[in-house]
Amino acid sequence: MIGILVIAHEDLGGSLVRCAAHVLGARQPQLMHINVSIQDEPELVVNKARKLVNELNSGDGVLVLSDIYGATPSNIACKLIIPDKVACISGVNLPMLLKSLTYRMNPLSIVIEKTLSGGKDSVMHIQMESSAPST
Repeated sequence: MIGILVIAHEDLGGSLVRCAAHVLGARQPQLMHINVSIQDEPELVVNKARKLVNELNSGDGVLVLSDIYGATPSNIACKLIIPDKVACISGVNLPMLLKSLTYRMNPLSIVIEKTLSGGKDSVMHIQMESSAPST
């Protein structure tokens, strides 16, 4: 099973993890998050993240999800990348997390593909339905 680590600003990661548990009906195994605040020293967070990656990795790999590419959480996540073992995707949203949880029994490359598609396919412009008023 692919382990999943969410690294995001403030409590966004915690909120996503709690929302995933709500949608899926239970807290998911091998899923952790790290909150990053302005007071945090990035190198200390990197060390904490490395420890969590080791805990999450049961031998199948770890997917690290971060919020904004180029921001501190993403920069921390990038330092964790190990080709074919630890991958990183930025721009995390709830559909992406749900896809990664749903497909994580697959190889890491498939989980990456499904996670990316979950993010892309879930963003849409919702328009008002046109319907004739009922009389």
